[in-house]
Amino acid sequence: MSDTYHWATRFGELFVSCCDEYEEGNQEFGEWFDEDDLMFLESIGHTTREVFDFVEDCCSAEGDEPTPETALLVAAVRRDYFLVEQGGVASTNVVSAASLPPKAAELAGVPWLPRIIAKAEAKLRGEMDPDIMFGCGGDRAFLSEVGIHPADFLRMIWAAKGDQDRVVKFVKTGEYS
Repeated sequence: MSDTYHWATRFGELFVSCCDEYEEGNQEFGEWFDEDDLMFLESIGHTTREVFDFVEDCCSAEGDEPTPETALLVAAVRRDYFLVEQGGVASTNVVSAASLPPKAAELAGVPWLPRIIAKAEAKLRGEMDPDIMFGCGGDRAFLSEVGIHPADFLRMIWAAKGDQDRVVKFVKTGEYS
């Protein structure tokens, strides 16, 4: 039986350990994880590359976003989606960077929105190409500008179930509906 009660603590400890490795100059993230770590990450629908991307940005941010707490909150939404919607079964589909809407694309007059929606949907399903990141610098700039935390945006994408009008309303007004 897995220990789901302590999963967040384990994720946090693993994240800090990875930050230590990164700050010590070890950027070979494949070396950061032992077999138990890999099994744990698989059990929550997370990949080593996703950990690395948040670790790298966190260490470079010097106390700004993304913080370890943000990484945990984003991982929590993905974990919940993975367990609830996917029944703990990982998708085999991969969303490539080339298939994403262009950075300049707009939805309802909001630049970046089509791109971040597509990335959030891929993140929820665990289909991120290793070369793309939900929560990258561009995503963080957009979300900061509209005042929405990355984890809250993921939750809205999940709740909206493809209803882009609902997402637009959320981005423009902050109202969940």
